[in-house]
Amino acid sequence: MNKKTIAVLFGGQSSEHEVSRISASTIISNIDQSKYFVIPVGITKDGRWMIYNGPVENIKNGEWEKYGTPAVLSPDASQKGLLKIVGTKVKLIPVDAVFPVLHGLNGEDGTVQGLFELAQIPYVGCGVLASAVSMDKAYTKIIAKHAKIRQAEFLVVMRDDINKKSVLTKIEKKLGYPCFIKPANAGSSVGITKAHNAEEAVEGMKLAAQHDRKIIIEKNVSGREVECAVLGTGKGTKASTVGEVLAAAEFYDYDAKYNNAESRTVIPADLDTKIVEEIRKEAIKVFNAVDGAGLARVDFFVEHGTNKVIFNELNTLPGFTSISMYPKLWEAVGLPINELIDELIELAFTRER
Repeated sequence: MNKKTIAVLFGGQSSEHEVSRISASTIISNIDQSKYFVIPVGITKDGRWMIYNGPVENIKNGEWEKYGTPAVLSPDASQKGLLKIVGTKVKLIPVDAVFPVLHGLNGEDGTVQGLFELAQIPYVGCGVLASAVSMDKAYTKIIAKHAKIRQAEFLVVMRDDINKKSVLTKIEKKLGYPCFIKPANAGSSVGITKAHNAEEAVEGMKLAAQHDRKIIIEKNVSGREVECAVLGTGKGTKASTVGEVLAAAEFYDYDAKYNNAESRTVIPADLDTKIVEEIRKEAIKVFNAVDGAGLARVDFFVEHGTNKVIFNELNTLPGFTSISMYPKLWEAVGLPINELIDELIELAFTRER
């Protein structure tokens, strides 16, 4: 059997650089080495690309940068590979597929996917469009609304307008307090505020505006936070079981997610079978509405009192850390991480462009 060469891309210039490195080390450690030849390719915070050959541990702790060799993925479709740069010499390393383990900006938003498309190299995960519209929470909401998927009421505010009195009037009229204020394009709960009054709303908009020129303001949903993993493409998409997030903080922000030991996840969530089935069905519906491919984690609320399932957001490259919900949800239904990775790579080869 011919071994396929897989370039695993990690790091990147987003606020989630560190989490990406942890996810990548999990994937590299669990990939089937008898089937795939793995080339780890790291992107530093200042955007330098390097091939790294060495212990996975160094990817996790950031030491890999000391041992990396400059390399770039060629956009030239006739080359289909990495250009390794040693001094004045350039060597082409052919690549069969790319696994972009990049979270957030420039990794999950369609930009790097566009590079793979130019290079005509198969890649794991969502395409350019699905990545871009899922990264931009405003567009995800517009698509979900069109697909008649239940979600929280929302407003879109541009950075230039945050000081206008009319914005506060709209918030109070349409959403009320408390409300959530988020940058439209920041991943992993960065720059999010829960505002309980006008003063906090103004501060929250200022914070969100530091991360993006477009801000989403959402009506507060009082409910349980649940997540569902999807895998596949089109009619072949399948959904995992449902997990519940028990956040230590008032909401599941970056710190609660990665730094607070009190935050935990429950798999499977203690929910009525009917609700679980509805979540699974809606997860696939949202995924297909944005033209998803490969994988995504879809987050919902189950509203207190009514048990209504309310769509929150879709993450096209969910985490693969030891605490990440995506691999744990599949493991719970009998798909261990090594087989999950295998299936994701297979999907990259079979997906029609």
